[in-house]
Amino acid sequence: MRFFIVLIGLAQLPNRAAAAPNAGPFRYLDCDDPQAEEVAAEAVRYVNSHSRRGYKYALNQIDKVKVWQRRPFGELFDLELDLLETECHVLDPTPLENCTVRSLTDHAVEGDCDIKLMKVKGTFTVQSAKCESSPDSAEDVLKVCPDCSLLTRLNDTAVTHAVEAALAKFNSENNGSYFRLLEISRAKKVNLPPSTVVEFAVGATDCAAREVSDPAKCNLVVGPEQSGFCKASLFYRVGGGEEVQVGCVVFDPQPAVPQPDGANVGGATVPPVATPGGAGPDAARPPGPLVTHLQHHDLKHSFRGPHGPHLASSMESPSGEQHQPQSGPQGSAPKLPVCPGRLRHFKV
Repeated sequence: MRFFIVLIGLAQLPNRAAAAPNAGPFRYLDCDDPQAEEVAAEAVRYVNSHSRRGYKYALNQIDKVKVWQRRPFGELFDLELDLLETECHVLDPTPLENCTVRSLTDHAVEGDCDIKLMKVKGTFTVQSAKCESSPDSAEDVLKVCPDCSLLTRLNDTAVTHAVEAALAKFNSENNGSYFRLLEISRAKKVNLPPSTVVEFAVGATDCAAREVSDPAKCNLVVGPEQSGFCKASLFYRVGGGEEVQVGCVVFDPQPAVPQPDGANVGGATVPPVATPGGAGPDAARPPGPLVTHLQHHDLKHSFRGPHGPHLASSMESPSGEQHQPQSGPQGSAPKLPVCPGRLRHFKV
């Protein structure tokens, strides 16, 4: 009887081994390792191509990288990244490498992301992504620049009034399409000279600017949108009255970039922002809640990445034991990673 039980136990061993193709220890990667830099670049590209509002982000620092070997092939990368807001809106087709990182004196915004990517035969696929962002503290900004203006709430009445006045002036001077507001992106109140400074995104409609009688009947263009980005200042004159200065850049419609089946990492073309019937890769999904009481568009709300609750279980063995870092030769202690990596810009 004992001999029979032993045979049954031995017969089950191959099946258990086959049921755990992903089991195995992870390894740390140095945060400035070229491979870590490559994966981080793909992660940042993904975040920017799937952000629905606000500005593009640039990599500032790699905090941690863990790698699981996936059988029969492939690797799973788990990254923690620090990002910084740039001056390029997500609708702006300007390549990220040509976008200026917003300075500390301009009230910088930092993003924090946890992203998991699978790499199989040189192709990356994002498995899960979670990001949030926050402006630098007022104390830190004023410490560097005591006279600098700070971000103000996007739904402040002075802000919305400045945007409405600026957009009205832009449309009155425009010989092309009538433009509607897509979002208020950024705002400040300036003491000297007394003014409200705003930045906002606009979208073209099916109406001509010179022929609009009822703006409510103008619909945003369906298809590759003609969108733009505006910067404006509303000055308050001594003794009453206002003066508006506005400048807008209208982006040319961007052709769709063909993607291989199953590709999740976006290219240079970014999805439209809050445009019903848009033509971007995420247009079918709702853009998420528009939170206007904040000073910026938090990545927590504007970025829509995939969520993979199955990943935690897929990185554990069937017995439930947690994997440990891979040991060095002859059972030596695992090599500690050199992390966090270098600062590319500045610490927030």
